[in-house]
Amino acid sequence: MIERIIEKQLRETIFKGKAIIVIGPRQSGKTTLLKKILEDFKTQTIMLDGDDPNVLKLLSRPNTMQLKQLIGNKKIVFIDEAQRIKEIGITAKIIVDQFPEVQLIMSGSSSFDLTQETNEPLTGRKRTFYLWPVSWSEWQKHTGFLVADQDLENRLVLGLYPDILNSANDAEINLRELTDSYLYKDVLMFGNIKKPEEIKKLLQALSYQLGNEVSLRELGEMVGLDPKTIDRYISILEKAYVIFRLNPLSRNLRNEIKTNRKIYFYDNGIRNAVIGQMQPLSIRQDIGVLWENFIITERLKFLSNNKVFANTYFWRTSQQQEVDYIEEVNGKFYGYEIKWNPKRRPKFPKTFINAYNPILKTINRDNFKQIILRPV
Repeated sequence: MIERIIEKQLRETIFKGKAIIVIGPRQSGKTTLLKKILEDFKTQTIMLDGDDPNVLKLLSRPNTMQLKQLIGNKKIVFIDEAQRIKEIGITAKIIVDQFPEVQLIMSGSSSFDLTQETNEPLTGRKRTFYLWPVSWSEWQKHTGFLVADQDLENRLVLGLYPDILNSANDAEINLRELTDSYLYKDVLMFGNIKKPEEIKKLLQALSYQLGNEVSLRELGEMVGLDPKTIDRYISILEKAYVIFRLNPLSRNLRNEIKTNRKIYFYDNGIRNAVIGQMQPLSIRQDIGVLWENFIITERLKFLSNNKVFANTYFWRTSQQQEVDYIEEVNGKFYGYEIKWNPKRRPKFPKTFINAYNPILKTINRDNFKQIILRPV
């Protein structure tokens, strides 16, 4: 089993008086990780599956007495797929308030309902953790430095989902199955989408726009939907942890891009499976955008796993001056240009330098670990 960074943080939070919530994409390993941790408390734990109809009935607005009978003398209540349960936030609040000796743990594969349902009822009563697909740091620790480095090109194509890493011989088959079976499940269920083909078309359009600014109007023209529907679908895909938006940095200059966004995939393999392009990196025409998606996604995993707060952006002007990726940490700016080829030496725009006084770095194949394994 690949050791996950947040495991230590989770273990340290048990029995500290807070509900524990673990959120992340489907198949990222949430249930496996929590069951591993709870092996140490096997006789003290009651495990409840939100996909089980009986559990849905038991946990949909139960009263204190019903919960007392359900919990019995157990000290840990683990609710998997908790977002399935109606008004789970209220039930969670009762458990936390009325059973202070009981540790409540919930996991969910989307933020559709779990985050929304628990935010208000559990204010000040919870700790939220995110489990993403395996990070480069976790993979390198699991395989060793040399093997991981030799495997880099495969990760740019096939991604870093646990099942893909653990079944190298069937990686492409499993990746297509993951995309077809799991990718759309939460999207269609919670987004109340009647036409799944529209989501598929949008994802394909976003795949081809990877690394570029996206306009809702232009995407709508490509897919055949109005901009408002496109915006709603993108929000749904974000909540299902399929994609994420990177906003433009715009504070000082009139000609800075302010409205368009860049959209990236949380996993390269999912992006490639969406458009059916699984060929090796050596014969691809999209190495640059795959590398950019990989670096930015791995950086976001690092920030999340290590509890580092940073505002993240890209920067571009109407004159096409640009910086690929920017972080703002405690008022200080860090600008990154992301290039696969170490021989490429991009120049940072003087306009950006004069406006933000940033620390500048070029990230390439040779030095990429300094951004995905270090704070800044």
